[in-house]
Amino acid sequence: MSKRQLKLGLVPTGVGGPGNYNRWLDPEIPANASVDVNWFADVARQAEDAKFDWLFIVDSQFITPNSPPHYLSRLEPLTLLSALAMVTRHIGLVGTLSTSYNDPFNIARRLASLDLISGGRAGWNVVTTGDAGTASNFSREEHFDYEERHSRAEESIEVARGLWRSYEDGALPRDRERKLFLDPSKLHSLNHKGRHFSVAGPLNIERSPQGEPIIFQAGDSNPGRDLGARFADAVFTHGSTLEATRAFRDDMRKRAASFGRDPDSVLISPGIKFVVGDTDADAVELERHYAEHDHSFDWALREFGRLFGWHDFTTYDLDAPFPAEVLKLAEKSWYTAAKAVTERAVAEKLSLRQVVEATQNRGRVASVGRGKPFVGSPVTVASSIAEWFENGALDGLNIYLEHPAQFRRFVAEVLPILREQGIVRTEYEGATLRENLGLSRG
Repeated sequence: MSKRQLKLGLVPTGVGGPGNYNRWLDPEIPANASVDVNWFADVARQAEDAKFDWLFIVDSQFITPNSPPHYLSRLEPLTLLSALAMVTRHIGLVGTLSTSYNDPFNIARRLASLDLISGGRAGWNVVTTGDAGTASNFSREEHFDYEERHSRAEESIEVARGLWRSYEDGALPRDRERKLFLDPSKLHSLNHKGRHFSVAGPLNIERSPQGEPIIFQAGDSNPGRDLGARFADAVFTHGSTLEATRAFRDDMRKRAASFGRDPDSVLISPGIKFVVGDTDADAVELERHYAEHDHSFDWALREFGRLFGWHDFTTYDLDAPFPAEVLKLAEKSWYTAAKAVTERAVAEKLSLRQVVEATQNRGRVASVGRGKPFVGSPVTVASSIAEWFENGALDGLNIYLEHPAQFRRFVAEVLPILREQGIVRTEYEGATLRENLGLSRG
């Protein structure tokens, strides 16, 4: 049996995602990076050269003037990933598509197209959409409620998977001598009639070398965890501490088993941010420098409203107790996150200023009791990653690409240490994303 190895994903957020309002000022980042396909192509090639498993493109479909720079103007994920498929050969290409505002036939067809274009490297990050304002862009007066969003997501995945199996292998012999293009016995309609969707099928595209796209999912609520445990091949989460992340992994494995799945088939990949310095002290100083230059309390206060349906908190007294009554505004938005923030604020008697600062700090670098494990010398950062991996906290890492110089250091100085320990691959195992993740053909 081959040794278990760490899976690596890269999340490029161009000119700056949540909490990184001033990152676009870095002269190494083109001011239009989020819409520059050449910038993304360069990033994808760097990640592939470093033997990363996937490139992950996040998305949303609603903005306000308070959205972070990357969100204000960015390329649609599958359009971008199709372009990147032509300049890469091995790295997985994972895009976000909402089940709330896409019909499953279109989802299945677009992803199957990317899967064929890339030779079997497509992945779908399933989201239910937390931004309540999105409804106004899709001819709806209000956003779907929590239960409806997750119910639609379950049915969307079931329909997409059914459509991906419209063609059996060998259904299209394309035999010119026999004048036989299609073997109709190997083409199947779906004839799905459910609570949300009615889809006849079949899908008008054949299967890729990996069979069907990989399912990725992120969600920390109970319905979100059940969704991931039931359907996902890989689950994204936030790595706050080793203990919390290991507890999440254990919980997801138990849930997967309850759905009759092999619990080890669900890969848990928390997102991390890192800072590499010549020494631990140097890294701490670099982290402080980035915090001062990339982050802004004023911007954090404006963006804080996103959790609560983009409620405007700029008119509140910052030093008064946190207004817990605003939680009701999050019922059709990011309710799980908003509830956690509100409950902590009430329990610890925090002011609005303290809550925003705490939320802003959480977005910087993961930390544990003895300090920040992903801030330090190359040896320190590699040792922390190895510790989390070997202690069962994770199967992979979703690494945020922030400053290009830092990513180069991670690749050149941290990964070689992990490779020497046998934790990270030296070469790709196969040609498809499923093969490289150690998953069976779909």
